[in-house]
Amino acid sequence: MFSRMSITAVIEKGIIKLPEGVPWASGTIVRIEPVDEQAPTLLETLQDFDGMAGDLPADLAANLDHYVHGHSRP
Repeated sequence: MFSRMSITAVIEKGIIKLPEGVPWASGTIVRIEPVDEQAPTLLETLQDFDGMAGDLPADLAANLDHYVHGHSRP
């Protein structure tokens, strides 16, 4: 049974380094083509949000209903 699967790998010193856990057996025939543009990492994508929550109240988790809905604190 043939299963189509696509992965992204890195070439290091002429050797293709597959990500950990790729289930391809030695000798599997693959098609290789360069990726024109690298997708941003999750860190790069969320970098603009870093530090945005620095001024939130220390008891926000315990009193979320108070801050969001105006309920009295327990």
